[in-house]
Amino acid sequence: MSKSTRVKDKWRSKKWYSVVAPHYFGGIEIGAIPADEPEKLLGRVVETTLYDITQDFSHQYLKTYFQIVGLDGKRALTIFKGHEYSRDYLRSLIRRKTTKVDGIFNVITKDGYKLRLAAAAFTLTRIKTSQERAIRAIMRKIIEEKAKTLTFEQFVQEAVLGKIASDIYNEAKKIAPLRHVGIRKSKLLSSPEIQAAITRAPEVEASAKKSSSEDLSGGSGVSKEDKESQTA
Repeated sequence: MSKSTRVKDKWRSKKWYSVVAPHYFGGIEIGAIPADEPEKLLGRVVETTLYDITQDFSHQYLKTYFQIVGLDGKRALTIFKGHEYSRDYLRSLIRRKTTKVDGIFNVITKDGYKLRLAAAAFTLTRIKTSQERAIRAIMRKIIEEKAKTLTFEQFVQEAVLGKIASDIYNEAKKIAPLRHVGIRKSKLLSSPEIQAAITRAPEVEASAKKSSSEDLSGGSGVSKEDKESQTA
């Protein structure tokens, strides 16, 4: 007689880990991931929306990505990996007889993090090529100046929450009437080898408690006309 073999349930052997946003994004839980070995979580990228972090409905269109880089018990600690506009929202910004000005820039922050940013400006009317170049030059100037003076955490907040886009809008509107300006996409290309904020888990938790909703309330990079079009 053959012995009946018992099949091991791999799913039951897995444990759930809470994925936590970095303290500069409130340190809140953004998801839960199962794993049979915690080391397998390292390097995984978790997608969420900015709305899930800020609870601001105007941020529903913006997808954010966080990469797991450390563990603190059942908490998976993350670092900001990038963000982008949803396809539907980006498509809704394109109108006939208008111009979309795109600019892609590689920058290095004050503390040595390298990122790639894609900025976009949408005009109210069709503009000349010379005006496009002037707007793109403003994008480059403001983004590069911000990167030189801000740390990675500060720069990411301003890029995602709209402060950089707002500064570009205020300067570029002198060149041509604009309907919307935003950092439509960002990506972390490289980071310093030593990431103290990740290896010192207790400090991450303490910083998360100190961060308030004010850290996440900023301009959305959307002009008044664009906000009205969203609510219409």
